[in-house]
Amino acid sequence: MTAIRGAARIAGVYEHPGRHLPGTSLPQIHAEVALGALADAGLTLSDVDAYFCAGDAPGFGAISMAEYLGLRLRHLDSTESGGSSYLMHLGHAAAAIAAGQCRVALITLGGKPRTGGAPPGGSMNDSRAPEYAFETPFGAPTVAQYALAAQRHMYEFGTTSAQLAEIKVAASLHAQHNPHALLPRPVTLEEVLDSPMISDPLHRLDCCVVTDGGGALVVVSPDVARSLDRTSVTLLGQGESVKYAGGRIDLTYTGAVWSGPAAFEQAGLKPADIGYASIYDSFTITVLQCLEDLGFCEKGQGGPFVAEGNLRAPDGLLPFNTDGGGLCNNHPGNRGGMTKVIEAVRQLRAEAHPAVQVADCRFALAHGSGGSLGTRAGAATVILGREDV
Repeated sequence: MTAIRGAARIAGVYEHPGRHLPGTSLPQIHAEVALGALADAGLTLSDVDAYFCAGDAPGFGAISMAEYLGLRLRHLDSTESGGSSYLMHLGHAAAAIAAGQCRVALITLGGKPRTGGAPPGGSMNDSRAPEYAFETPFGAPTVAQYALAAQRHMYEFGTTSAQLAEIKVAASLHAQHNPHALLPRPVTLEEVLDSPMISDPLHRLDCCVVTDGGGALVVVSPDVARSLDRTSVTLLGQGESVKYAGGRIDLTYTGAVWSGPAAFEQAGLKPADIGYASIYDSFTITVLQCLEDLGFCEKGQGGPFVAEGNLRAPDGLLPFNTDGGGLCNNHPGNRGGMTKVIEAVRQLRAEAHPAVQVADCRFALAHGSGGSLGTRAGAATVILGREDV
């Protein structure tokens, strides 16, 4: 468990600037973000000896992309857990580096749901899945499953739509400083609450954006990091888990109740040590429940916690998603975990926009969710530290 701490560093990150890419192929998106992250690290494709991708990679996944990119690999991993995949890849890459299986690992994400790619929740329509016959024919779209979780949380703890709306407001205040954000205009609580109801109690502005694009990470051994003329970020802890229904399900918590403590234990830190958090924001309810499950507030107190403005950068108690997140900036391929890591790295490098940069940010957390909050979902949490910690 503790072997991952300090075993690897993130040396390069890149987020595709495009949100609408009708003339760009899926492999091309993967290639462009790969080259961008490697350039950020000061490396090239010839330096890569490990490659990680998920179900968004076309063809035979890692095999097809290795050929497309011309990679010579000693290690590859195509773990698929939806939006949490890339945070799982981080832990797997660190373990592989610690075991001497590789020294430079490349992780890529690419998607085109806005211009003809797989739509949100597309995996739910796979008739080969064991759950298909029990759910999909009866009409259980993704947003309805998250709405069920929101309704239950409201019933159990008195959470309100206005409290959920504050999460969107905070994200929008951050997105105004991001020139690439799909929705860069700040919104008010009233605008969120007045937006069309999609699935009660979730309004349209409680839902994430749908974008083309992608992102990539370059994870290296400490000795490689020391040889680079680039500030790196240290992986201190990582945890992953799966939560599934198995019959009656408690909709008020997520897999973060397991992945979070595991990551904190590895890192030797606690929630109060975290200066910045990237939380996967597929819907506003996702953020609220994960904040509770990760230990930033007590279970049931997520509503009051966000209502106090704690998520707003730079001076909130826990600034979050300072790029605008999936609610306003980018949700490439319907998978939000990659961009969460990228913005956490920016914060630790002091490269976020000055208006939202957290002062003296030493430790950051990124959390990803995959699947559906209402049925079965993967969860992965990573804790990152500044190079000098």
